[in-house]
Amino acid sequence: MFIGEYQHSLDEKGRLIIPVKLREGLGERFIATRGLDNCVFFYPLSEWEALQKKLKSLPSTRADARAIQRFFFSGAAECEIDRQGRILMPAALREYARLERDVVITGVAIRVEVWSSDVWQKYRSETGENIAAIAENIMEIEL
Repeated sequence: MFIGEYQHSLDEKGRLIIPVKLREGLGERFIATRGLDNCVFFYPLSEWEALQKKLKSLPSTRADARAIQRFFFSGAAECEIDRQGRILMPAALREYARLERDVVITGVAIRVEVWSSDVWQKYRSETGENIAAIAENIMEIEL
């Protein structure tokens, strides 16, 4: 399970150090893809296979199903962690998530998310004020 929030930076070549605590769960190779809310999602191969199975089972006759399949699959790339614990963040994903230098890496149960620090701060300020209302609207999850 992935948890925590980490501040990191992309280097001039677009490489990102993956925190040790998250690296172990991701494995040497994992899938990076466009995430919701303008971030990048990292999935361990086992979780990606489960998501892939769900997405492939959606009916291709529905426009919204085709759109979500295209969103996740066309933006996906396999990443490999080097000996220094870094990955080369794909350029298309850096552009999508507006990743330039300072990033925030978060653990979110089954996946890791990578955010531009600016986008993360904006997201947190917008949702932070409404988190109680959001919690009330979610399917009666007891925290």
